Amino acid sequence: MKIAPFRVFGVAVPALLVLAGGARFTRPVPAQNQEMQERVAEVKQSMAQNKQALAQYTWVEQVTISLKGEQKKQEHFQVRLGPDGKPLKTSLDPPPAPPEHEGRLKKHVIEKKTEEYKDYADQIKALIQQYVPPEKDLIEQARAKGNIMMGPAAGATGEYRLVLSNYVKQGDNMTLVVDKAQKDLASLSIATYLDDPKDAVNVTVQFARVPSGPNHVTAETINGVSKQLTIAIQNSNYQHL
Repeated sequence: MKIAPFRVFGVAVPALLVLAGGARFTRPVPAQNQEMQERVAEVKQSMAQNKQALAQYTWVEQVTISLKGEQKKQEHFQVRLGPDGKPLKTSLDPPPAPPEHEGRLKKHVIEKKTEEYKDYADQIKALIQQYVPPEKDLIEQARAKGNIMMGPAAGATGEYRLVLSNYVKQGDNMTLVVDKAQKDLASLSIATYLDDPKDAVNVTVQFARVPSGPNHVTAETINGVSKQLTIAIQNSNYQHL
């Protein structure tokens, strides 16, 4: 039986190679078969169970925003999931100190630059919320359209990959690395963009399991390539409500 070529569109190819860290990329096989359907069903069920279990927890989120390698902002939140499954965040940081006295022109320049990178960061965060955590309905849509490939995870015998194309946007790409035994997400990587494919956004996410509890995002790094803006998110201190 002939194996169809691996299909990756638009910005996905260079971004995926970057996310792979230069490692040799093992070509997945077309995943329209019984094994793929079983794997997709496992992942969907696992994510639904984890989302339900996480609703019983609260945790601390640290968000660090850096521009061209320089830290611009760091925030801390207490987080829990709301009735709609979306995160509800309460700031843990003290109120900001009053700004020091500065000249009117300098103050205007600083405010303009701050507002510019803040707007860009907000756009990126809103975009990535459509990907993380993955939605079971969108995964099923990708499977039905033939936009999923399956293959082994590089260097990990106990894991496999599901590679989804056109998940949210035409030309995007998301790779799920799944633990075979636990049927949990071990990591995922995303290659997408804002309004223009040239405005690439790359993401890596690591998962971990709460002892005797659900699987969750433990670390997430979002890179807005064009403006060299990085958002690093760390989740910790999971407590049952």
